[in-house]
Amino acid sequence: IEMGIAAGWPQHLPKSVVRAPLKRVLRLASNDDLMHYEENKLLEEEALVTARERVEVYGLDMSLVDVEYRFDNRKITFFFTSEGRVDFRELVRDLASIFRTRIELRQIGVRDEACMIGGLGICGRELCCSTFLHEFRPVSIRMAKDQNLSMNPSKISGTCGRLLCCLNYAHHVYVDAKKRLPARNARVMTPDGRGVVEAVDLLKEEVRVRLDRNGEQDVEVYHLSDLKD
Repeated sequence: IEMGIAAGWPQHLPKSVVRAPLKRVLRLASNDDLMHYEENKLLEEEALVTARERVEVYGLDMSLVDVEYRFDNRKITFFFTSEGRVDFRELVRDLASIFRTRIELRQIGVRDEACMIGGLGICGRELCCSTFLHEFRPVSIRMAKDQNLSMNPSKISGTCGRLLCCLNYAHHVYVDAKKRLPARNARVMTPDGRGVVEAVDLLKEEVRVRLDRNGEQDVEVYHLSDLKD
């Protein structure tokens, strides 16, 4: 049994967006249920402290991130990160004897860790993964290059140390724009004559062009629609 919070009003959804199988809602939570839920939260804090102490005793190369009591207290799940595989069988038996219930240790990735802990991104907003992002899509350095972003790791990495998930959001817009706009150093024809592209603004669909005018070089900015074939 688990307790959750209704995230929206009841509504009819097409089968294509429903993730089967759906879990059954048993009942509305009572005041006793809410009190028990809060008690479990306090127990989780205590369990995390105890488990971290036991990890140190066994000298295991793992970092405990979070702990979750099942609502009926029949199971405790500890979430941890580690660079490799960890033999935690002795630790599980130890924790089971301490808490007198079923114990599960679940290894998670650094993105899952950021999702659980939460925080603020470099944009100043709450992390996408801890608010609305429920699926981690692949992100590549190519996406940053396509968007003309700085290759400075601190600029394109999230709190998890991986590439920003938001590089995915507008990537297709930049890819489409790059297909239509001339590349840097390309020769183009403008209303003021021929020139060479010095820079490209993909979102504004503008290019900065160095023009050859009577032996002098001027730089002008043109919209894509101003360029001639």
